[in-house]
Amino acid sequence: MKKITVSAFALALVLSGCSAKPAVNSGTENAEKPTIQSELAEMSLEDKVGQMFMVCCDRNNMDPVLEKQPGGILMFSVDFDDLSKDEVKAKIDGYKKAIKIEPYIAVDEEGGTVVRVSNHKALAQEQYKSPQYYYNIGGIPAIVDNVEEKSKLLASLGINMNLAPVADVSTDPADFIYDRSLGQDAKTTAQYVSAVVSTMKKHNVASCLKHFPGYGSNADTHTGSSTDNRTLDEFRKKDFLPFEAGIDAGAEAVMVSHNIVTNIDAVPASVSPEMHRMLRVELAFDGIIITDDMSMAAVDGYSEPYVSAVLAGNDMIIVSDLDKAYNEVLSAVKNGTIPMEVLDAAVGRILKQKQK
Repeated sequence: MKKITVSAFALALVLSGCSAKPAVNSGTENAEKPTIQSELAEMSLEDKVGQMFMVCCDRNNMDPVLEKQPGGILMFSVDFDDLSKDEVKAKIDGYKKAIKIEPYIAVDEEGGTVVRVSNHKALAQEQYKSPQYYYNIGGIPAIVDNVEEKSKLLASLGINMNLAPVADVSTDPADFIYDRSLGQDAKTTAQYVSAVVSTMKKHNVASCLKHFPGYGSNADTHTGSSTDNRTLDEFRKKDFLPFEAGIDAGAEAVMVSHNIVTNIDAVPASVSPEMHRMLRVELAFDGIIITDDMSMAAVDGYSEPYVSAVLAGNDMIIVSDLDKAYNEVLSAVKNGTIPMEVLDAAVGRILKQKQK
């Protein structure tokens, strides 16, 4: 079993991440604005740990999931099967009412090959096509029109986060990620990402740039390990550009891939302290860092993977087995493996984005 260690620098970086600046709550405009620190002080240890998880829906029984007060719920296509718009709204409203701090309700509604909502005729007039399709018929303005429509639909259902846009740069149809990307060069992809993030913000739908540091021509990490041997200079000159543009546009979250970038670290990016340092320091991102789904084959075989994800610098972890992940992280906080300051820094960033 592989064990991931954390550098002193990475730990110091995480410790510095929790701001005490006041954030806007969801009350009236003149309501007193609580500070992040005051909210943290009122939370139990268990509630703090729960905030760190973006949980895939349990199709059999959501009660045990909701009891752990997760920070987010990730819904897939099957979770909308045979439901009307009103039934979807009621389902999501039930999730929100059961969780004290309003959760992110997230979907992957990229368009094209990855759609969770618009492939249901009861919810959308037609399945949204890929960003490439809209770009080819009308450039970035056509994409913005589609994102406007898409974001209005998601918001009307109670969905407040879309795990999009795909910020990966790919121009080779043979690449695994190509069909999900814009299919254009880094500069054009950066313009696209910036436009999408800005449009989503207008409709109060949080965005999540993916898959940092850039997928390139790597293999599918759903099915196995993927190694990227490109130089760091190549990433800085090309793959980082769309992420920088999305961050500048105000993206709330960035998803980190499971690719192993050999010139940065020897472990998957999602559990690499150095990868997270680069995102925080070089790209100056102060929002929520989210792992790709931790049930994917690329992270099999790592000892205490959820603890490793937290210590690497992730704020939220996408999980299917919440019991295992929650208990692993909770135990690690209690025994000091995860310092309380690290937990508070991560939860502080989550609360800050939610209050926006």
